[in-house]
Amino acid sequence: MLKQRVITGLALLPVAIGGVFFLPQQWFAVFVGAIILLGAWEWANLSGFSSQWQRVSYATVTGLMMYLFFGMPASFLLGVGLAWWLTALMLVISYPDSTAAWRMRFVRLLMGWLVLMPAWAGLVYLKSQDNGNELILYVFVLVWGADVGAYFSGRAFGRRKLAPHLSPGKTWEGVFGGLFLITLVALGVGWYRELALFHMLALLAVTWIVGMVSVLGDLLESMFKRERGIKDSSQLLPGHGGVMDRIDSLTAAVPVFSVFWLLAS
Repeated sequence: MLKQRVITGLALLPVAIGGVFFLPQQWFAVFVGAIILLGAWEWANLSGFSSQWQRVSYATVTGLMMYLFFGMPASFLLGVGLAWWLTALMLVISYPDSTAAWRMRFVRLLMGWLVLMPAWAGLVYLKSQDNGNELILYVFVLVWGADVGAYFSGRAFGRRKLAPHLSPGKTWEGVFGGLFLITLVALGVGWYRELALFHMLALLAVTWIVGMVSVLGDLLESMFKRERGIKDSSQLLPGHGGVMDRIDSLTAAVPVFSVFWLLAS
């Protein structure tokens, strides 16, 4: 399984990096949109709609929404995304009691759009910035770093469960290990950019918040998968499960990071 995960990951990495650095704005929006459509197809199943026509219909409506929002100011969807992830934090903390608020299948479909649309808008917005490629790469590295740091530190030192009702394998030690690794990343970027102390502290604060939010994205999907009684969102990616299993952390990290950048611009 690990070998398969590594092979699939190595195959996907150049596709992701190539899409960021070599596609112009409009084609980048289409590229990210295609990934979001696959995520929407999986989310319909997470919501309890398992037939193909239902899943394809949900993905189609998601595509139409992206088409309508393309070219519009990103601030609306990013604001919606920020409000959603604050709400999601409460839902995850109060699980399983919170299930009463989102047990209906159509409510879960709506929540899917709140997860996916701001992530798409955030990536398209970051791409439009002068240093957009570097910003997107930084978010990716933060999410990947938090995940890798959590994996190894959790295996080595994990004792205290983070969310035993949702993801028994996650520990607070793993979270701190992930934060430690992305702190090193932020310090390296700050040193390379020769940031002043104030800007260095601001970068660290944003890095820590985005790192923690990426964990929230993972836990939220785990919450839906647990209620649905499935291990993976799909089997599209050998050894990795589904697209949502790969982008769940990014769906939370990207809009939050984008809001910070929007406010700082």
